[in-house]
Formats: sequence, C-alpha cells, structure tokens
Amino acid sequence: MLNAASIGGSILIIIGLVIALLEALIGFVAFIGFAIKVLIVIAFLAVFAGVGFLAFRAYQDRRRRDDIPY
Repeated sequence: MLNAASIGGSILIIIGLVIALLEALIGFVAFIGFAIKVLIVIAFLAVFAGVGFLAFRAYQDRRRRDDIPY
C-alpha cells in the first residue's frame, strides 16, 4: 500500500508544478508575441498593396482620360 508523501515531497512537487506552469506561460507569451509580429507584418503588406493598387488605378484613370478625344 502507498503511504502519503511527506511534507518535503509535497513541497518539491508543488515547486515542480509551479516551474512547469511558468515554462508554459513563458511559451504562451512568446507565441502571442510572435503572432502579434506576424499580424503587424501582414498589416504593413496590406497597406503597401493598397497604396500600390490606388496608385495603379490613378495611373489607369489618367491614361484613360488622356485617350478620350475632346
């Protein structure tokens, strides 16, 4: 039959669980930080593509206006 763990063993187990929790928390924070960085890069690319698209449309509209005979 198993005996109850001593106070020292219980404290060691609690310390081990706290360390495991902190490691998981650090990994989660690192993942969230990486996800935020990826979102910032995607937002920058979207703004860059949007500005390029608007410039291209303005260029096309200007060419179309120049081609219309008056």
